[in-house]
Amino acid sequence: MAGEARIILGIDPGLAHTGWGVIEQCGPRLGCVAYGCVATASDVPLAERLLKIHHQVGAVIERFRPCCVGIETVWFGNNVTAAFATGQARGAALVACAEMGLAVGEYSPSQIKLAVVGEGTAEKEQVQYMVRHLLKLDRDPEPDHAADALAAAICYTTHETGRFA
Repeated sequence: MAGEARIILGIDPGLAHTGWGVIEQCGPRLGCVAYGCVATASDVPLAERLLKIHHQVGAVIERFRPCCVGIETVWFGNNVTAAFATGQARGAALVACAEMGLAVGEYSPSQIKLAVVGEGTAEKEQVQYMVRHLLKLDRDPEPDHAADALAAAICYTTHETGRFA
């Protein structure tokens, strides 16, 4: 893999905000290609919100042509209602990935933090800092959902190769 570049998509699912981030890996080097967020309004019917997530994630895949995706799993915590909404958004994004035949790596929030920061209980600011550092960005990616998506893409590289840049 030393000379071959590949494009990796990362997804931080959420019903209100689904973050996405695209990185390029060439050997041990990582670079940021693009990132953003799919936002849906709470006053829009659920089916339409999920369709928007599906279509926009699909558009990102068509534009950047990743070969694989790292996506965050649902963390239940104390808010089961929010976890179900996140799970639905995650499903819409996963269908878009499956339609394009992408290899999918699914990672818990603590796995992503461990891969990016070296500590599974890292704070959000630590993750943003390390994403900025690892991808050599001028500033923290915003919104934070996009930074989390880039972290999921970075996590994919660490779990597949056992190391990161």
